[in-house]
Amino acid sequence: MKISRQWLRLVAGARRGGRPRRSAGLTHRPGVSARKTLQWTLAAVLAAGTLAVISGGTSPASALDNGLARTPQMGWNDWNSFGCNVNDSLVRQTADAMVSSGMAAAGYTYVNIDDCWSTRSRNSNGDLVPDPQKFPNGIKAVADYVHSKGLKLGIYSSAGTTTCAGYPASLGNERRDAALWASWGIDYLKYDNCGDHQGKNGQQRYTAMRDALAATGRPILFSLCNWGQESVWTWGMPVGNSWRTTGDIQANWNSVMGILDQQVGLEAYAGPGGWNDPDMLEVGVGSLTGTEARAHFSLWSLLNAPLIAGNDIRTMSAESRTILTNTEVIGVNQDWGGRQGHKISDNGNLEVWRKPMSNGSVAAVLLNRGGGTATVSTTASALGLGPASSYSVRDLWAHTTGSSSGTISASVPAHGAAMVIVSGGSGTPSPSPSPSPSGAFKGVGSGRCLDVTGASQANGTAAQIWDCNGQVNQQWTPTGSGELRVYGNKCLDVYNRGTADGTNVIIWDCNGQSNQQWRLNADGTITAVAAGKCLDVPNNATANGTTLVIWSCNGGANQRWSRV
Repeated sequence: MKISRQWLRLVAGARRGGRPRRSAGLTHRPGVSARKTLQWTLAAVLAAGTLAVISGGTSPASALDNGLARTPQMGWNDWNSFGCNVNDSLVRQTADAMVSSGMAAAGYTYVNIDDCWSTRSRNSNGDLVPDPQKFPNGIKAVADYVHSKGLKLGIYSSAGTTTCAGYPASLGNERRDAALWASWGIDYLKYDNCGDHQGKNGQQRYTAMRDALAATGRPILFSLCNWGQESVWTWGMPVGNSWRTTGDIQANWNSVMGILDQQVGLEAYAGPGGWNDPDMLEVGVGSLTGTEARAHFSLWSLLNAPLIAGNDIRTMSAESRTILTNTEVIGVNQDWGGRQGHKISDNGNLEVWRKPMSNGSVAAVLLNRGGGTATVSTTASALGLGPASSYSVRDLWAHTTGSSSGTISASVPAHGAAMVIVSGGSGTPSPSPSPSPSGAFKGVGSGRCLDVTGASQANGTAAQIWDCNGQVNQQWTPTGSGELRVYGNKCLDVYNRGTADGTNVIIWDCNGQSNQQWRLNADGTITAVAAGKCLDVPNNATANGTTLVIWSCNGGANQRWSRV
């Protein structure tokens, strides 16, 4: 029987004497690669991870500069369905299912182990020890298996002396534990808030683990789980890659809506490298119906929330799989238009939420919280689109496209939501009110930027690395359709629709083909969607003028990029 996290936290709160948190693509001719003809002299002026000013004059702190979570992380965590019943077989089977179900292809990357994975005490050296009954071959063997599937493994601890289930945690042992996890090949840490805090506040405790993870030299995504205490969103950006904004979610409609309400006003604090986290997905868990699950998934995607599934994906229904692998909805989550989704209309049980997209279109969720079917409406003007004779309206669940003269409405069932992308007339999106998302991509291994050779705009020009210089041939704009645009009308392109390791990467007129679609992953890698391979600096080269290729994804520094 699953043990409630709330019950565990109640015990933990009593143990430390504190109050528990109350939950509520065209075929190409071969192109001639031009040689670099200019040595740029303008130094890079954008610090890594620094965000543009977002609405209302609020300027979030610089993002944690670990090159991770440039888009919200996607994955799975065992707690919602299994509680303390985690083991080697479950993790391996889940990794298998993540691949076979299509979730990995849709962008889910992390397989995360939650509480109860260790023994009840450290060993004589002071190290954490995997429970030999649950993990007879240790955690590293599991990590190796997960990595062999092209996925990444996460682990759990707490920023106190014990975890929520009473196992040894990491306060005071940050460097020791981080080094141990790195030696196992861990890629993600969920860091909870239970146990004795030894008089330290949250920012102190979480910063200590941030520094310990950085000292390992291994890229480990850092997920803060302090239940929204101490206004974590005001200091979370330079500390972690995401931060919980509330207590635990439960697998029912009232809990999902209660947590949604607590996200209002937090949109100014999130951006590439650090995300508000309203907790894990309950799709396919508990009493949530299919209609409710679609609304839940739509809203979390619009909020740029980490998409961490909590169901048993080994046995999930076809309906749950369809929801979790809806790549159009996921595309909204993974697109950064300068601001996370936010509520613009509240008419009792009927709400409208909008999110600007990087290509100038706007995503919207029309939500019906009530008990009966209702019509939910908004307008193109309310969504922030300029005047036009007609607007294109894409339904992300029906996968159909219609048009509107300006009113956008849908008949929405009880506890349901419609999700659309609206773009300006004649297929040309109106300018977004959000800051431009254009920027450079800096190679983690090379320290040089994704560049168009010789600043050429000719079709077939090779993409390469070059000293970061802020010039237009290094300014790339991710779009809602997965493109990486440069000069406004050229796209990063896999030559001749190739899929083999070593296929060249070039620029070409944007044409909507799949060889021009790219996925920006939470670990900093950039995947060529059609080929399923990563943008790669060959042979770990660092020299100016090294031309880029696609290669089987391996997580190496030559395949990881950060926005600058």
